[in-house]
Parts: sequence; structure tokens; C-alpha cells
Amino acid sequence: MTLAAQDLTLNGRLAGVSLALQPGQVTAICGPNGAGKSSLLGCLAGLLLPDRGAVTLDGGPLTALRPRTRAQAIGYLPQDGEVAWNLSVETLVGLGRLPWRGSAEEDAVAVEAALGTLQLEPLRQRALSQLSGGEKARALLARVLAGTPRWVLADEPLANLDLAHQQALLAQLRALAGQGLGVVLVLHDLAQAVNRADRVVVLERGRVAAEGAPGEALDAAVIERVWGVKARWLGEPGGRALVV
Repeated sequence: MTLAAQDLTLNGRLAGVSLALQPGQVTAICGPNGAGKSSLLGCLAGLLLPDRGAVTLDGGPLTALRPRTRAQAIGYLPQDGEVAWNLSVETLVGLGRLPWRGSAEEDAVAVEAALGTLQLEPLRQRALSQLSGGEKARALLARVLAGTPRWVLADEPLANLDLAHQQALLAQLRALAGQGLGVVLVLHDLAQAVNRADRVVVLERGRVAAEGAPGEALDAAVIERVWGVKARWLGEPGGRALVV
């Protein structure tokens, strides 16, 4: 089930972006502040309507899908997740089942799996107001996973996580891709993108500046041209560090 963008243009934020994302891969979207990363992710999720161009899912226009059907296929984690009520972690994660009309047993199995994936079982009865920023971020992602989507789109999911939970989360997202899901992440950490992604899309001023294998899309020449800094990579593939 391919997720694709064709000539996306959006109010000065995107300018003719075209790409095709494949299931079974982790794709990282990188770029400087204001490059259009969050806008692109919002369009791919069907939450923003472009001024021109279209997003397609498995060859059909995303706009043709009913909201419930789209929500079953695509799970979206915004950069700043807001929750209006002081719910328990378990209740919040259970909201991920809203697009489905399954049995209570099916819902319970999906919620348990999501809690386990994000290591949230000890916190299941804790109120959101009692969570750290990192714990809340994990709970919000668990809500997405409880919906068992075929695509997971996450805007800076590592932002509030400590190093150990960053590594655990990226490992789990890679495992989901290994099961055939499509995973698309907005990342500012270029080392994580190089070491963990299968493919990288670099945006600059609303346009695709580079895309392809991580080592090619984020080579030293691209980093200097897009970010304006001279840098070099150290280490072997899978364990590279960026030196500026």
C-alpha cells in the first residue's frame, strides 16, 4: 500500500513536493526549521489540504476515503500532542480504537499490545498530569499504535525522550516496518536518521532537496548546502556520528 504525494503545494510551505513512500520501510523526513516537514506530514495524513497536487493511498486519492477508513489506515502523531482531559494512560491508549468497531476483546488485545510496545504497563492507571514529558510522549504514540494502522506518521517522536527510550522506540518502529507497516518520521537528529532509516527525504524551503539511501541523502555536501554547516561522518554504517 504505497503512500504518495504528487506536486504538493501549500500556501508557501510546500512547493511542488512529489514522492512515493513504500510500506516495510522507515522513512525519515529531515530539513532545517521552516523547511515544510510538518506541513508535508500533515498532508500525507490527510489533515491538511494542499492548494495544488494530491496525496494517494494505494493509487487512490486520499480525499476519497471516509474519515474512519483513513484513520484505520494512517496513524498520526503530532509534534505537540494536546489532551483536553486528565485521563489515565490506559484510557488514552484506548482512544486509538475509535476508528474501529470491533469487539471489546479485540480492543483490549490491541491496547495491551500498544502498552507493552511502549513499556507502559506499570503506568497504565496513572493520570496524564502525573507523567513526565517523555512518558506522555510514549502514551500518545501508544494511542496511535492501538489503532493498528498500516502507516505510522510521527512528527519528531524523539523530542521528549531520553536516550534509552529513543533507542527503544526506534527499534520498535523498525520492528513495525519489518512487519510490513510504513513508518514516516520527522527527525532533527541527522545521526538517528542515517543510522535508523531505510530512506531519507531532505526538504529545503518547501522543496525536496535530496532523497534516497541515508548515506547519500545526508552526505556532507547535502548537509553543507541545506543546513549551511560543514560536517563529516565518523564510524561505520549503523553507528555513525556527525561531527560539525
